[in-house]
Amino acid sequence: MTNVLRRRWAEMRLAVVLLTRLPVGRMQDSATALAEARWAFPFVGVIAGASLWAILHLALALGAGPLGAAFLALGGLVLLTGGLHHDGLADFADGIGGGWNRERRLEIMRDSRIGSYGVLALIFAVGIGVAGVADLGSSLTLAAAIFVSVLSRLAMLGVLLFVPAARADGLGHAAADGANLAWVPAALFVVALGFAIGLPAAAVLAAVGLVSLVIARLAQSRIGGQTGDVLGTVQYIAETTGWLVLSATLAP
Repeated sequence: MTNVLRRRWAEMRLAVVLLTRLPVGRMQDSATALAEARWAFPFVGVIAGASLWAILHLALALGAGPLGAAFLALGGLVLLTGGLHHDGLADFADGIGGGWNRERRLEIMRDSRIGSYGVLALIFAVGIGVAGVADLGSSLTLAAAIFVSVLSRLAMLGVLLFVPAARADGLGHAAADGANLAWVPAALFVVALGFAIGLPAAAVLAAVGLVSLVIARLAQSRIGGQTGDVLGTVQYIAETTGWLVLSATLAP
């Protein structure tokens, strides 16, 4: 039992190293270890959701307006994750918008430079996210914040598990090792939170499932599967969708 707990803790730590910039070590594990740590990816959302909730409510308590507090809260997430998923969205948008065939799209997605499609995607995604969080304001509960953050990373895990890798290398390939039950722990956690939140959780779940499916199908048809950039896009768009839907169902 002790060895199992140690392995699970090491896998959780690896997920935190991969998906955040928290100073918990360096990513030196093998691709096999990365694949084994997939179950923990969604649970990084507990840290992200709690951080956003804390920053938002602290800013509001100190007198910041809803818009300013939302910018601070989402800015805190950027610092926490290093903008990892923002970068994925920008690269994916550039590749899909600027490439004329599969090879060219994948080439553009690997280019560190950002193009007009990426800039526009980020502008609209950030704007929608800020608007949603600002509308929620003090009505955003800790449970709801964690629910959206975990669910969006569960959506990312679902695409990782069930959509084939588009490349023979990279994060999307390294962490993909065939579909398994890695999604079950986070799914049970999301369901439990959903019951605590009520009907708004069902609306968020449906919307996140829909946008994740659309992105997965787009990636499958345009580049032949998922990559690290596709996974980042799924997470970020799913989370942004969650804030928007919550604002329509929870906001006063």
